[in-house]
Amino acid sequence: MPGTPFPLEVIPQIPPRLTRLAELANNLWYSWDRPTRALFSRLHPGLWRAIGHSPKAFLKRVDQKRLDAAAEDPVFLGAYNRALSELDTYLAELGHAPNGADHSHDSLVAYFCFEFGFHESLPIYSGGLGILAGDHCKAASDLRLPFVGVGLLFRQGFFLQTIDRDGRQQAENVDSDFDDLPIAPVLREDGSELRVVLDMLDRRVWIKVWRVKIGHVMLYLLDTDLDVNAQHDRDITHRLYGGDRTTRIEQEILLGVGGVLALRELGLAPTAWHINEGHAAFMILERINALVAEGLDFASALEAVAASTVFTTHTAVPAGHDHFDEEMARRYFSRCFPALADKQDEILSLGHLPGARDFNMTALAVRGSRFHNGVSRIHGGVSSAMLAPLWPQIEAADNPMDFITNAVHAPTFLSNDWNELFERYLGEGWTQRLTDPDCWKRVQQIPDLLFWSVRQSLKAQMLHLVRNRIATQYARNQGSQAHLDRLLKLADPNNPNVLTIGFARRFATYKRAALMFENLDWLREIVSDPKRPVLFIFAGKAHPADLPGQELIRRVAEVARLPEFEGRILLVEGYDLHLARRLVCGVDVWLNNPVYPLEASGTSGMKAAINGVINLSVLDGWWEEGYDGSNGWAIKPASDVQNEQERNRDEARTLLEILQDKVIPLYYDAGPMGFSPAWLAMAKRSIASIMPRFNTERMITEYVEKFYICAGRQWQRLSAAGFDGARRLAQWKAKVRAGWHGVSLRRIDSGRHRIAYGDTLHFELAVNLNGLDPDDVVVELLLGRPYLPEPAAQKLTRPLIFQRPIDGGECLYSLDLTPELCGRIEYRFRVYPRHEFLTHPFEMGMMLWL
Repeated sequence: MPGTPFPLEVIPQIPPRLTRLAELANNLWYSWDRPTRALFSRLHPGLWRAIGHSPKAFLKRVDQKRLDAAAEDPVFLGAYNRALSELDTYLAELGHAPNGADHSHDSLVAYFCFEFGFHESLPIYSGGLGILAGDHCKAASDLRLPFVGVGLLFRQGFFLQTIDRDGRQQAENVDSDFDDLPIAPVLREDGSELRVVLDMLDRRVWIKVWRVKIGHVMLYLLDTDLDVNAQHDRDITHRLYGGDRTTRIEQEILLGVGGVLALRELGLAPTAWHINEGHAAFMILERINALVAEGLDFASALEAVAASTVFTTHTAVPAGHDHFDEEMARRYFSRCFPALADKQDEILSLGHLPGARDFNMTALAVRGSRFHNGVSRIHGGVSSAMLAPLWPQIEAADNPMDFITNAVHAPTFLSNDWNELFERYLGEGWTQRLTDPDCWKRVQQIPDLLFWSVRQSLKAQMLHLVRNRIATQYARNQGSQAHLDRLLKLADPNNPNVLTIGFARRFATYKRAALMFENLDWLREIVSDPKRPVLFIFAGKAHPADLPGQELIRRVAEVARLPEFEGRILLVEGYDLHLARRLVCGVDVWLNNPVYPLEASGTSGMKAAINGVINLSVLDGWWEEGYDGSNGWAIKPASDVQNEQERNRDEARTLLEILQDKVIPLYYDAGPMGFSPAWLAMAKRSIASIMPRFNTERMITEYVEKFYICAGRQWQRLSAAGFDGARRLAQWKAKVRAGWHGVSLRRIDSGRHRIAYGDTLHFELAVNLNGLDPDDVVVELLLGRPYLPEPAAQKLTRPLIFQRPIDGGECLYSLDLTPELCGRIEYRFRVYPRHEFLTHPFEMGMMLWL
């Protein structure tokens, strides 16, 4: 069209009766309150879909006449007032704190994460880490914890995905308009924007601080895209997981160091600091830097900071941990941490793993914290083994690495379609009893017909969205309508009776999206029965740099195009939170087949299970804890001595056997009402067994009771009286490190090999303390069965008592013990350091055995 286009945006005026629509649009409480989202949708469904379900963007674009009409519509006003009443009630409730949680104004948890995923209207997330962080914040809000989040405000979140006609992923990066996001700049008392400055190499980087409301919780986001900054620095927060190693270290410095500076400028003084994955670990160095600048020595500052820090790792392989060239790190540190200018070697050593020279963010996070956890029972064990060199004399099973299994925010991912049934059969107030197993056992009382009706409704809604996405995808790739109709024949929302199996997640190679294609002839046999049709729905993104992951997408598309699988395997593009919510509610079976033990936790299966979807998964991550034999199907991992090809073949065989022999026959074992009673029994069991254990109320309560309370108390102990406790602990550790090499122990009693039950054994050990005091160590006996491979932590322990110094500079320790076990037993002796201010008894990584 000729002529120059001049842009103009006309903002509608919200009628006075609807003034608080803006308030609803600016609190991400709407991300888990569907009636609030429905308010906006009902004003203009087409616009609501077009702007990606963003209430704030919607209010900038909706037609004025629609707003004016809504202000006079009693039905809309009723829904509007109910939504406001629900929000006001939520914000006014005191909540129920976990045991021991401190709600005083002096208690505050600061939660740092590289990405946060609350809702598709705030696209600053990539995948599971971000969604987990978002759910963590939502649960903190539900429990009214004193809690703030800190992250980065990316102009480009994760990419938009399309898939071409050859199955190739196409990535499109789109800049967000911050005016459309549910964010607002943080303002000072004089009305000016709050900004902080960060020294980075030879320049100063200015940071704008934004705030996001998530119910009761505030999230602060850091942004460098400011006119005052050079273009390079403006680009630091341009793209999530984009750029080179320089961009990555600067993003992580911005998050860790800039985040601490921002909280300080806001006047917030957290008592517990949570690093969710190693990206934010530079916060440790900034907090040490600040204490040293105030006059505290480096070692004491490290103890004070570490004692109040929690670190959660989500990575199951060493290659997944961020690390940077040592010289690169040194250059940045010299400017970022001026109070530590003469401590460069010390701070670099915090990031070293044995045998490596790179600066490792996970090593920094572990050494700079005293509370560490993996995100499932299996992952806790994997992390203990992987990070064992950081505690060199401690057995991996006994080192300080703990675990708290991930969970999902039920109000976000449980479909509202269940509300009426749960209210009737679980009882009023069921939403306040999410962790009560007895409450969820009542799911069994729901009549099968009503339960099936909800399940079919959820499947129909899911199929509507899938059909819409595939139709758009097909039209762009210039497919014919006739062929599209053939493709979508089984995906019929008007007849949602086809067994539907979903696989939707990041396309990483270890997740093995194409595992079932190991034997296409067998799979063809399984899906070709016209009386028992099966529909597979795949969705997910691969990182633009992950070529093997993109090849998996292409392979799924390739198989889906084969004549025998056409219409039976659908690959849906544009995987996002909206599609994810529909899929986890609507499919019949949720498939997950990662390589064991690389699935740190996984949460999509939890979201599916609480909606009555049945899991079929490898026994890895959370499913190893969730599976009970009656709530789904499990693929036992193949032997770890097999090579990759053998393992894939064996586990694919197990998968296809379960599909053919168990899943399909059970689903199609229909009774007179048209559904399988046995299938519904398993679906009900899925809800009843998974909901009380894998919701974020349980998870956040564990973090509070295991870590946050203890971290706050340790901070108080070590920082009291001018950090006297931190100084004492640091000095004591220095003394122990200096003398530990000369510590030894030997047995001086005769030792008996056989006794009668009831006899008492007398043990005596001579311990060379090499200058340490008897109070500096624990000398301990461990007793257990020789044929039980239990970790030392599960054995019976008894301390030996210091008696007196003996000749040769040794000390005598003794113990009288009457064993209560009969049969063959064994005992061992060990010595390790002890101090009242230690957070974990083995945190020094020092232990000697006789």
